[in-house]
Amino acid sequence: MIWLKLLHFAAIAIWSAGLISLPSLYVRRAQVPDDESRHRLQALVRFFYVVIISPAAFVAVASGTALIFLRAAFEPWFSLKLLLVGAMVLLHVFTGLIIIRLFEVGKTYPLWRSAAATTLTSAIVGSILLVVLAKPDLPNLMPEILNEPGGLKRLAADLNPFQR
Repeated sequence: MIWLKLLHFAAIAIWSAGLISLPSLYVRRAQVPDDESRHRLQALVRFFYVVIISPAAFVAVASGTALIFLRAAFEPWFSLKLLLVGAMVLLHVFTGLIIIRLFEVGKTYPLWRSAAATTLTSAIVGSILLVVLAKPDLPNLMPEILNEPGGLKRLAADLNPFQR
């Protein structure tokens, strides 16, 4: 299990660092003098996103999912962590959409947007670290059945009108 945790931590570190640093590369888009420079910057950004950051995200989520099953984590703080990881996944998707559009002719990425994206990503990553390290004693806002292994399946079966 220690090797799986190590893999999970390393993948999270790469994924987080990539998402935090990419907006600074987007700002450079406005400073490219010609098409050749624009294509080089685009290749660099796409390389980071496709070859480094996205596989790290996949490994982080997959190893985290495996750890859930090995550790049987059913605590309220863990639900908050998963919500924050979902926000990080959404940021990852939006990052991909930005990369697709940013390198069209005439497009730029303003400095204020870079600062906002970096701040938001850093806040989400920091919040995940805070929740994981502090493991706060949060009230359970979920129905009790969702805190039990197999609870979602039983709840879905109870709600399915075709199984009655």
